[in-house]
Amino acid sequence: MPRFSVIVPCFKVQGFLRECLDSVLLQSFNDLELIAVDDCSPDGCGAILDEYADRDPRVKVLHLPENVGLGRARNAGMPHATGDYLFFLDSDDTLTPGALRAVADRLAETGDPDVLVFDYARTYWWGGTRRNALARVLAEAGADTFTVADRPEVLDLLMVVWNKVHRRDFVEENGFAFPPGYYEDTPWTFPVMLSARRIAALDRICLNYRQRRQGNILSTTSRKHFDIHDQYERVFAFVDERTELVGWRPYLHRKMGEHCLDILAKPDRLPPADKAEFFRRTAEMFRRHRPEDALVDGEVALLEGSYPAYRLRRQAARAGRQAARRALPARREAVVRARRGWAGIHAVRPLDPHLVVYSASSHRGVLGDPAAVHRKAREIAPQLRGVWVVRDEETADRLPPGTEHVLVGSRRYLEVTARATFFVNDVNWPGSLAKRPGSVHIHTHQGTPLKYMGADLLDKPGARLGFDVPQMLRRADRWDYSLVANRHSELVWECAYPCHFSSVRTGSPRNDVLVGAADGGAGAAFRLRHGIPEDHTVVLYAPTRRDYRRVGHVDRIDLARFAADLGKGHTLVIRLHPTLATGPARGMGLTELARRGVVVDATDEPHVEEVMLASDVLVTDYSALMFDYANLDRPIVVHADDWAAYTASRGAYLDITAEAPGHVSRSYRELAWLFASGSWRDEESTRLRADFRTRYCEFDDGRAAERVVRMLLLGESMPECPAVRIPGQPVGDDLLAST
Repeated sequence: MPRFSVIVPCFKVQGFLRECLDSVLLQSFNDLELIAVDDCSPDGCGAILDEYADRDPRVKVLHLPENVGLGRARNAGMPHATGDYLFFLDSDDTLTPGALRAVADRLAETGDPDVLVFDYARTYWWGGTRRNALARVLAEAGADTFTVADRPEVLDLLMVVWNKVHRRDFVEENGFAFPPGYYEDTPWTFPVMLSARRIAALDRICLNYRQRRQGNILSTTSRKHFDIHDQYERVFAFVDERTELVGWRPYLHRKMGEHCLDILAKPDRLPPADKAEFFRRTAEMFRRHRPEDALVDGEVALLEGSYPAYRLRRQAARAGRQAARRALPARREAVVRARRGWAGIHAVRPLDPHLVVYSASSHRGVLGDPAAVHRKAREIAPQLRGVWVVRDEETADRLPPGTEHVLVGSRRYLEVTARATFFVNDVNWPGSLAKRPGSVHIHTHQGTPLKYMGADLLDKPGARLGFDVPQMLRRADRWDYSLVANRHSELVWECAYPCHFSSVRTGSPRNDVLVGAADGGAGAAFRLRHGIPEDHTVVLYAPTRRDYRRVGHVDRIDLARFAADLGKGHTLVIRLHPTLATGPARGMGLTELARRGVVVDATDEPHVEEVMLASDVLVTDYSALMFDYANLDRPIVVHADDWAAYTASRGAYLDITAEAPGHVSRSYRELAWLFASGSWRDEESTRLRADFRTRYCEFDDGRAAERVVRMLLLGESMPECPAVRIPGQPVGDDLLAST
């Protein structure tokens, strides 16, 4: 008996069908059967299904003699299912890699619940991907099973059949079946969820829900959308037959009203001539099923009035939105004028020679190089007043105690930026910030560049999608100093940013804590915080984003398999690229693996230096983190299985596979062997790392932040001061020059 019976109804989807079937049959978890139902499809679906059945014994094909619709096609497949769980998959959708393994593990963890609800992502025909907006409901559901009475918010999730797996015995015991017509999921999912005694949640994207440009049945203009009324009648009938469910009638009554009004509001659902009739039938049903204790307010209150009143309300709302859109430019211009006036008041006042304004990672907090400079300035130059620019109140609440700050765009922001003498940032300041004569802008960057940056992106249209290079260069024209950790960075920045700044060979301030660091301190605190045993070997995996994918995320490694292959005595820590932290990347399995303790998710750790200090080895692909990590003199493994694609799409300043800081793996098999054999820390890896450190940690000596404070903020000199030169000067007698 297989664990899963995947039932796939097929009708006029020949262009998507192979991708759907492959997403199931190529899963790492293969204890399954696939029951494909050819719903008398007039295209090539039947032949494709037969082809797959001929070469894979797990595939069973049913050819229906006539077209019966999606719901009854699913019904036709159910009697042939022998698996523990039923998985209804639409034939234009796909499973994500590792989805069935994650579902199987969660089912085992929760003792085979009646229903397991998982997450999904909408994938659009133009290439975009968007995670389910209510994913937090799954995250908050916890590790235990529950009922809808325990967690009613689970009913706010999309009430469809394909974001769940159902225990087959539970379905058969209750006689659940799909009715004919549109919206067939409605009278299935509500009875199922209300009847289930044990529900589990999986906070993982297991399915890609394809948003087709054309061909989606529910986006077809037709009177068949009137079927929604019959489907809710079936739901109410189910509840009426079970006295224990009567308490759900107010919720279902309101849900029905909202659902029908949503259909009515969609421009592509109902023929215009039929909308009045649809409203009247919905209103009649709403009145007939209204419980005595029902709360009727908000939008559903419109169903107690007439269709003309509904139309007037809709027209008024539309007119209000249009007026607001027309007024928006004027309001924005007024705000800009007011801010300019406020800034102008302070712009005539002299610069404050002791005021330093800091920002990091697009105003995300006290981070990176600017944070290291700020700490050192407070230590050796207390006369300097440091003010941080942050993006919102939430970020401000996370700042260290006693950190003076302003919100970007606020009046206080305009005041301090108009009066400050020094500006320290690792990305560009907003274009609205005017550089006053006498002010000094110090740009720290965000590490040593491997991938193309700045003007070099002009030759990489995919990598600069949505990125305005000329505007970026205009903002970079404000830089006075550019900090570098090695000669490679110096040369790259001067070409990538053809602006009038001085390159300062200070080293990277944030790396001061890494230079000559011993185990303990911040690293020990990180291990303690995440429950990592002291004797464990910590493997840090830090992948970067990919420019050949719109969402930037590509799963290059099966994290669960890697953690298992590392074996006992190892802890796998994952640090995603910051730009992937809020996208679907974590929902593809990382969040769930972290919850189960398989891996540690360090993506949200504000200080990456702590994560590096806590680790014993770094595994990365093309992340600039490797240049910082080399200061620790600990092993580094470069996993370069898509190097050709990466360089073709983004471009690279050096061949990291030829000048690697350690061993290079070109496949997962090679990566696993490096750790199984112990080669990741052999003599060759030590030699490669030493050569790498010589080239790219050239100016990192643990005193970079002090150098910036003394030389650039205080105008002092330091013994054995590194040289500085202005771009275009001969590389002879280098000078510390101010601009």
